[in-house]
Amino acid sequence: MAEDAFTPEALEAARVLFARPSSFVMGVAEIGQLPDTDLPEVAFAGRSNVGKSSLINAVVNRKDLARASNEPGRTREVNLFDVDGRLRLADLPGYGFAKAARTTARKFQNLGRAYLRGRPNLKRAYLLIDSRHGLKPVDFEAMDALDLAAVSYQVVLTKADKLKPAELAGVLDRTAQAIAKRPAAFPQALATSAAKGAGIPELRAGIAAVCGLSEF
Repeated sequence: MAEDAFTPEALEAARVLFARPSSFVMGVAEIGQLPDTDLPEVAFAGRSNVGKSSLINAVVNRKDLARASNEPGRTREVNLFDVDGRLRLADLPGYGFAKAARTTARKFQNLGRAYLRGRPNLKRAYLLIDSRHGLKPVDFEAMDALDLAAVSYQVVLTKADKLKPAELAGVLDRTAQAIAKRPAAFPQALATSAAKGAGIPELRAGIAAVCGLSEF
């Protein structure tokens, strides 16, 4: 469903869903530590410091659920968050952090890949891209991995408030062209701003829909 195709009722239902209690569940350093697959999950992936934690906080309308940091590479576990016992959000380790020791970086990036490959209740991955920089080679590598794992994913542009409307339109157009022939990619990118709230209602509605929670 296109981001502008959600009805007012769907947007409101999603707002109510994500206004319900949310909590940190656990940080997972090994795949065997993951909880049961009893709830639908969506995952947030992206380059280090792309704004994953800030976006998760905006989705659940909390300032401090996910820990945001100015230090790239801070997230080195799969952090899971529960939304009202109805679904879980997964914050995956960032990739492309050049300052991390190579072996350390490989370990937590491989953890994210293992999660994406082996989580049967994963409904969609959201690949976050800083709208100011657009898709980078390391992002194409991430999309290759998602396509190979046959994990449905949608590109989400973050920090859209930092661009002028014409600039943002150009980034959206270039992104759409880049993902047009990607087998596992949702065909439309979504522009968001955690700071200003742009695109957050549509992101919530998309998560609710893919998790089968549009009506609850």
